[in-house]
Amino acid sequence: MLARQRTASPIPSYMILILLAVFAIGPLVILIMNSVKSTAEIGRNPIGFPETVILQNFADAWQEGNYATTIRNSAVLTFGTIVGTLTIAGLAAYALARLKLKGANLIAFYFLVGTSVPAQLFMIPLFFVWRELGLVNTHIGLILIYCGIYSPFSTYLLRSYMISLPEEFVEAAKIDGASNWVIFRHIIMPLSWPGFLTAGLVVGLNVWNEFLFAVTFLPGTDQRPIATSLFAFQARFGRDWGLTSAGSVIMVLPIIVLFLMLQRRFMEGLTAGGLKA
Repeated sequence: MLARQRTASPIPSYMILILLAVFAIGPLVILIMNSVKSTAEIGRNPIGFPETVILQNFADAWQEGNYATTIRNSAVLTFGTIVGTLTIAGLAAYALARLKLKGANLIAFYFLVGTSVPAQLFMIPLFFVWRELGLVNTHIGLILIYCGIYSPFSTYLLRSYMISLPEEFVEAAKIDGASNWVIFRHIIMPLSWPGFLTAGLVVGLNVWNEFLFAVTFLPGTDQRPIATSLFAFQARFGRDWGLTSAGSVIMVLPIIVLFLMLQRRFMEGLTAGGLKA
C-alpha cells in the first residue's frame, strides 16, 4: 500500500504574505490619500478616504518645494554615485574573488565590518577636511562621500556573487592569453550583471533618500537634493501636512517607477546569468 503524502496547507503562508503586503503598502496608500487632503482634514481623519480631493496640493508642493531643481540635483548625485561605486566595487570585488590575493578573506571581513559602522561618526572631521579642499557645497564632494560609504557593501556583495561563478570560464580565457582586464570586462561583468544591478539599485535608493549628509555638505539651497524639499512646508509653529504628503508622493514616485522598470530587467538578468553559468 502506498503511503499517502500529506501536503501542508498554503493558507498560513498566504496569510503571512497578506500581512506583509498590508504592512508594506498600507502606509503608502495612506500617504497618497493624505496628499489630496487639506491639513485640517488630515487632523480630523488621518487614515480615511478624503472628503474632498485637492489635486492642487501637488502643484503647490512642486512650486514651494522647488522640486524642479532638487530632482535634478538628486539625479546627478544618484547617477554619479552609482557609476563611481560600481566601478570601485567591481574592480575590488574581482581582485578579492579571482586574483587569489593574500589576506583576501580578511579584507572582505573588514568591508563587512565597515558596513556596520555608522557614517555619522566621521562626519565632523570629514566636514573640516572637505572645507579645506573646497569640496563643501559641491556635488562632486558629496558623490565622493557616498562612494566611500557604499563601496564596502557593494564590494562585499559583488565579491560573494563573483566567487560563485564557474572557474572554467576564467581558466579557458587565461589559456587563450586573456589579461585580467579582458577577463573582467568580457567574462566576469556579463555573468555578474544581476549582482551589479542589485548593488546599483540599493546604492541608488540610499542616495535618493539620504538626508543628513546632504544637508551638512550642501548648505546652498540650489545644490540640495530632493530629500530636503520637505523643509519648505515647515512653518514656525506648524507644518502643512497636505503639502508635505503631496511632496512625499512626488519624492517616492520616481523610485517606484524606476524599480518597476528595472525589476523586469533584474529578473531577465538573473535568468540570463543562470543560463550562462
